Amino acid sequence: MSRPPVTRRTVIASAVAATLAAGIVPVTAAQATVPPAPQGWVASTIARMTLEEKVGQLFVQQVYGQDATTPDARNLPLYGVATPAEVVQKYHLGGVIYFAWTDSVKNPQQIAGLSNGLQQAALSQDSKVKVPLGISVDQEQGVVTRIGPPATQFPGSMALGAGRSAEDARTAAAITGEELRAMGINTNFAPVADVNVNPLNPVIGTRSFSSKPELAAEMVGAQVTGYQEDGKVSASAKHFPGHGDTATDSHVAFPVITHTREQWEQLDAPPFKAAIDKGIDMIMTAHLAFPALDDSGDPATLSKPILTGLLREELGYEGVIITDALEMQGVRELYGDAEVAVRALEAGVDQLLMTPAMDKAYAAVIDAVKSGRISKQELDAKVRRVLELKVERGVIAKPMVDVAALGSVVGTSEHLATADAITNRTTTLVKNDAGVLPMATSGKKVLVTGYGVTTTQILAGGLAKAGASTTVNQTGTSPTDAQIASAVASAQGKDAVVVTTMKAWDTNVTDKRAGQQKLVKALQDTGIPVIVVATRDPYDIAYLPGTATYLATYSYSPVAIEAVARVISGAVAPTGKLPVDIPAKGAPSTVLYPFGHGLTY
Repeated sequence: MSRPPVTRRTVIASAVAATLAAGIVPVTAAQATVPPAPQGWVASTIARMTLEEKVGQLFVQQVYGQDATTPDARNLPLYGVATPAEVVQKYHLGGVIYFAWTDSVKNPQQIAGLSNGLQQAALSQDSKVKVPLGISVDQEQGVVTRIGPPATQFPGSMALGAGRSAEDARTAAAITGEELRAMGINTNFAPVADVNVNPLNPVIGTRSFSSKPELAAEMVGAQVTGYQEDGKVSASAKHFPGHGDTATDSHVAFPVITHTREQWEQLDAPPFKAAIDKGIDMIMTAHLAFPALDDSGDPATLSKPILTGLLREELGYEGVIITDALEMQGVRELYGDAEVAVRALEAGVDQLLMTPAMDKAYAAVIDAVKSGRISKQELDAKVRRVLELKVERGVIAKPMVDVAALGSVVGTSEHLATADAITNRTTTLVKNDAGVLPMATSGKKVLVTGYGVTTTQILAGGLAKAGASTTVNQTGTSPTDAQIASAVASAQGKDAVVVTTMKAWDTNVTDKRAGQQKLVKALQDTGIPVIVVATRDPYDIAYLPGTATYLATYSYSPVAIEAVARVISGAVAPTGKLPVDIPAKGAPSTVLYPFGHGLTY
């Protein structure tokens, strides 16, 4: 079985009790009368749902606003109503997704309040059925982190791959999941199951655990267990059938994966198979073409051979299939937004994420069912998978959360200490030719320069705690000649320079990151010991000739930067191992530093 069996639960009665505890006006007992057995509840709910309610369960949308009932004008162009609660009720939504840019994630108390308010909107509709929402977020950790402190932060997937500990990966997921659930979020669109075999990948990179499918599969499986069994939130492996070997960002263009079927089996499939073996609740599709799996030219999101033939029938996956965001350009090039929604469902998708034309897409799906293009049996099967997921994760039993209990779960001292300990095991010392590290920082004058206002300040603060006298001169991702000259001047009289880089390899972007390469060389030319810290992709060193001391953190998250300060000062010995090969600049077949490389002291 690819999914754990549905177990008997107390369903709506528990939801009403939780609602009362949270101080929200609950639905009435008469409205909440359903069979006590979850499987019976699913069947009876589907039997009593209108067509519009069934179709609504297939949509997961963003809503604008910090709470459920305050009007926000940004909702009007998309939905024709102003409050998040009205959006939920107008379309009988199956789920919502939170972002900082929608003002959904200000702080834990606000998030929990919004979650409760949206659930109340879903449960208080004038309807024969009461179905709570799936409330989701992309809290991958690392570069894709929607909820910042005080929620516990981790350095992300590739850092965990460097740490080589499946136990640490599971623990990170468990803590993340537990804190999300306390805020009323019951679905995390993680882990990333893509294998980052292309160092020039602009969209995956450190979001992937590794370039090796075996390590990626081990970590993905561990995180599925951590999220679902320990953290009690649904996990979603992404992006099927694999987004690791592309130099194109599907947010803005249409990637094509040229792997053969055999290469897919060897490189892309193992992490998804591991997720299925662990009973993952959801798998997210990729907006890319994969001709060896479907030569139609359609993206995988719209491909029946890939989603039904391969994922359902060959791999035996029985859970929910959800699209990546339908507002992304990679899925919008061939068909209109309404047609995309219908084609995705025909291909085998169960839920549609973030359609940019909700009225048109919603009406198109309803019309497709009425016309027989999507059979009523197919529709019911999709709704059944969505409802069973909500039962299995306890969303039906307990949709509301206790806002007063947040402090005992989110960002506790125990969670923060665990995050520090895990992150300490991920920093990788790639090169230490001059023997600069560990550095006896006490009394030393150190310049911290390079990428990141917050990053450089946190790193300088960490070194200052170790006794160094620090100066900060932040130059960003695209240092100008004047900024480089200023950094060189600041280095004069210092005992050492620590320079942070961020995707210094990526000279194709508009901000001309070649300036970072010039900065590092200019600092090296001073003759002062220079420690380069790559705060995102570990590949930067291939573009920084002459670098003698190089550390990879895989993340600019404060927890990762604090850890690298401890490594530089010698308070922590580096133990991370490269989870990818670092190839030479312009020569991908020439490996400068292989998978598994990592120094210590």
